[in-house]
Amino acid sequence: MAFDLTALAVLLEALLGYPAGLVRRIGHPVIWIGRLIVLLDHGLNRPGLTAATRKGLGVVAVGVILAAAAVPAAILEALLRPLPFGLLVLGLIGSTLIAQRSLHWHVARVAEALESGSLEAARTAVSHIVGRDPQTLDEAGVARAAIESLAENFSDGVVAPTLWMCVGGLAGGAAYKALNTADSMIGHLTERHAAFGWAAARADDYVNLPASRLAGMLLIAAAAITPGADARAAHAAMLRDAPRHRSPNAGWSEAAMAGALGLKLNGPKVYAGVFTEDAYMGNGRREVTAKDVRAALRLYRRADALMVLLVLAGAALPFIWRG
Repeated sequence: MAFDLTALAVLLEALLGYPAGLVRRIGHPVIWIGRLIVLLDHGLNRPGLTAATRKGLGVVAVGVILAAAAVPAAILEALLRPLPFGLLVLGLIGSTLIAQRSLHWHVARVAEALESGSLEAARTAVSHIVGRDPQTLDEAGVARAAIESLAENFSDGVVAPTLWMCVGGLAGGAAYKALNTADSMIGHLTERHAAFGWAAARADDYVNLPASRLAGMLLIAAAAITPGADARAAHAAMLRDAPRHRSPNAGWSEAAMAGALGLKLNGPKVYAGVFTEDAYMGNGRREVTAKDVRAALRLYRRADALMVLLVLAGAALPFIWRG
């Protein structure tokens, strides 16, 4: 277990985020992984191949992606851990794999745009965090999309990389981030990626199983200490609605968030002009406003703080045990 490294990573990311200037100069690990995925997609997922061949090559691609992320990370950790300040450097590197601060910033931008009364600005802001067509969304739809994205990304952009870094160190966090990026790029049911992206999609579903449940529980716990939120309703909504979600993982945090805030999230959506049917999460209001987005951000901050406390407790255990 690598609680010490992960504790540094979550604290540094919460304080510093990933500077925009650094993105402009050297990019970001997700961008680097994305370039490799594009190369593999273009090189292996060729027209004319059978579905079975594409599926097999997709398995190979996932293996390459995981190795390209995990092996350098494992070597880095082995080299840096024994050095003075090596753990601090590892924490800085690990912080790039977690999205606490950037997720909050993106969702807050949607709230600010809605509060200013500019629907177009709100649609533009929400387009950076959702895959659906924002031009089909009214103000309530934009607000719902922002809260749904906040809940889902708390699970797979914050809790999951933190969990896998605790389990497998820098290599575990890097491998998870690579797989999650692959799923977002090729793991969808388009004609091009239905077979080639099968391995990425299925593997991502499995590795997110524990984190999605943990994220839901963290939101329920946060609701218990957040004024205006309802922990009992969050728990009931999660147990009732999460299994009905189209995704095996996204519903746990979305349903918990919906129940805590008295909202009804998810439901039918339009992705790339295609209407997609899905179950509702929660049984509250559909008329969601910027005020609800702010309430969701408050709940998120408390849930994230609880997660950080859990990691810090894990890091402190060896010292307590020795004492």
